[in-house]
Amino acid sequence: MDVRRRALRGGALASVIVGLGSLAFGGVARAQAAATDPRAISPPPLASATSVAAVVGAVVLAAFLVNRFAPKKRRDIRRTATLLVCFLLAYGSALALGALGLSWARTAEFAAQILGDLTIINLAALAVFDLALPAIRVHPATIITDLAVGAAYLVAIVLTFRRSGVDMSSLFAGSAVVTGALVFSAQKSLENVIGGVALQIDNTIKPGDWVQLENGKQGRVKEIRWRSTIIETRDWDTLVVPNASFLSKDLILLGKRDGEPVQHRMWVYFNVDFRYHPTEVIQAVEEALRAAPLDHVATEPPPNCICFDFAKDNRDSFAYYAVRYWLTDLAKDDPVSSKVRQRLYAALKRAGIPLAVPAAQLWIEQDSDARRERKHRREVDRRLTALGQVEFLKALRKEELEHIADDLVYAPFAAGESITRQGAVAHWLYVLTQGTAEIRVNVDGTDQTVATIRAPDFVGEMGLMTGEPRTATVVAQTDVECYRLDKATFNRVLRERPGSAAEMSTLLAQRRVELQGIKEGLDATAKERRVEAEKTRLLSTIRSFFGLDEEPRAG
Repeated sequence: MDVRRRALRGGALASVIVGLGSLAFGGVARAQAAATDPRAISPPPLASATSVAAVVGAVVLAAFLVNRFAPKKRRDIRRTATLLVCFLLAYGSALALGALGLSWARTAEFAAQILGDLTIINLAALAVFDLALPAIRVHPATIITDLAVGAAYLVAIVLTFRRSGVDMSSLFAGSAVVTGALVFSAQKSLENVIGGVALQIDNTIKPGDWVQLENGKQGRVKEIRWRSTIIETRDWDTLVVPNASFLSKDLILLGKRDGEPVQHRMWVYFNVDFRYHPTEVIQAVEEALRAAPLDHVATEPPPNCICFDFAKDNRDSFAYYAVRYWLTDLAKDDPVSSKVRQRLYAALKRAGIPLAVPAAQLWIEQDSDARRERKHRREVDRRLTALGQVEFLKALRKEELEHIADDLVYAPFAAGESITRQGAVAHWLYVLTQGTAEIRVNVDGTDQTVATIRAPDFVGEMGLMTGEPRTATVVAQTDVECYRLDKATFNRVLRERPGSAAEMSTLLAQRRVELQGIKEGLDATAKERRVEAEKTRLLSTIRSFFGLDEEPRAG
């Protein structure tokens, strides 16, 4: 049942209580009338001295037990003790006035009877709500106990009136008017009372919960009272929020999900400049945060680091990162965040990664043709070194390799990215210069890792040379740096010297048959025959794929 429906039920209950209150009011007026008209009421006989002594002893025992086992409920003892004192005064007054033969004795007897009943009701409430139920770990809400005690009060008063011969019909007739007047005059207060009853019945918000109000204030619910809810903030302040506000405004319960422990996600932000790869930064930070447990930080889910952004507020000199962790004790947010920052700082120091300083740097270099040529030469040499690892390209001359090196495309991959996909058609080759990758083959819908390649190496030669679909998926295990050789670049080399296709087809055939021989256990003779057949097939496919048969040239 939703909160609003429970609020309506609480409103109906409040109306009943107000009506009974007006009934009690009329009864007291009747009791006072007895002072001038002794025949108006006939109160029950006074309790015996033994009964009074038993009530006094019970109150003393209850006070001892509450002080010993429930010291936070001493306020209830004070209320009971106050009622006891009033009862004893009324009881003594009734005895004294009766001995003197005064008419006020009946009124005193009536008051003593009611006060005695209320004292016994309070004793029963202490025994049940403050001692018995907490002993079995049941903690009823304050509003619930107050409602129960209040209802018992009204029942006791009504029964006392009836035993005294009071005409109840006249009291009920006037109670509706009094109820309407009270509701109209205290509308705002009733809204808060109804809100408090609805909150307790709904049981969504309980003392101890951490909440965030619409204005952003956060705090822990200390107590839900009749008119307001008490919230203690992180700054050790106390917020008094009218209960009606909890029904009309959005409220966030921090760290609370059904069936999950109380955990609230926290963020710690930091910046690192672009010289450092995000994978390197994230790995260093996560290893440090997970290496040893942190107090009040959940281990599941574990703390993690993310690359949050690359540019913000026109400040492009660094990348934005964030550490996310889940706080298990919401009262310790700042101290735990400080511990996380300490570990984060130490991790970056160990990895040699400095935190970015918000500053602008101006790089001035003296440029010249000679400098540009040296820089270009270094890059070409690096690319030639990479191409030297590709076996079937050894059939090419140096100037042909340099031509290819000029057109290579730098293509890095982050860990987890697919470099090639099984079944895809892509006419290029990847030359790995750094990193590790897995070769996976899909069998009956399941990817199986069949090999691991480490730089320097290459993949995708058949896609480049023959246009065949990829026979496997290649996934970067770590960050991978590689160069991509496209068909368009290679096409110019083959057209200028078509004879090189035969040499490359031989090397490709040897590479493929060597792998097949390992899988199938072929002997040397079988390998030789298969190499010849594969070489012929590959040469025909290459010439057709690059259109070499259309424009034959001498090699």
